[in-house]
Amino acid sequence: MITAIRDVRRAKGLTLEDVARRCAPPTTAQTIGRLETGTRTVSVGWLNRIAAALGVEAADLVTLPDRATLPVAALLDAGGAHAPSQPQVALPPAPTPGAVAVAVTGSVGDYRAGDVIWCDMVDPAGFAGALNRDVLVPRPAGRFLFARLIGRDAGAAGAGAGGAGKLHLLPLGPGQRQQVLADPPWLARATRLVRDL
Repeated sequence: MITAIRDVRRAKGLTLEDVARRCAPPTTAQTIGRLETGTRTVSVGWLNRIAAALGVEAADLVTLPDRATLPVAALLDAGGAHAPSQPQVALPPAPTPGAVAVAVTGSVGDYRAGDVIWCDMVDPAGFAGALNRDVLVPRPAGRFLFARLIGRDAGAAGAGAGGAGKLHLLPLGPGQRQQVLADPPWLARATRLVRDL
């Protein structure tokens, strides 16, 4: 079986040791190297372990004959664009399980019409990790608010039965006023912007 383990590992900027440590249970860098080069057969179990360590789906590690790849032609940094020292391929984006998207139909804030914003679902226990990020929050009657989460008051509801407390949100449009929503059951934190150039 031809795998893309090395390409995915390099695209994520990880060493053989990094991947070996992230495996559950941990393994050695030599074992990962042998699996990458094909000197050791890659079983489905190994494929799943390495995929979990890399944060991708196992299918992303299998090179299929009809799967198109996108070679990295140049690396861009403060010094300009330069050729990579070793061949690399760009990983196609893949949503996380349970993710949702927001399609932008009219420009607002930093977003342009045609953008698609990928968001990861977060339950109330993880709301603190979304501070100062753009989030989608459900409102009554099937409505939503997409805004920057600028504060959170756990309050009595938040401290007790796992409630969210009050969220302080700043809508993205110019001249908008802060809004406060109490105890939303979830929010979706913006994690990726897909934009045609």
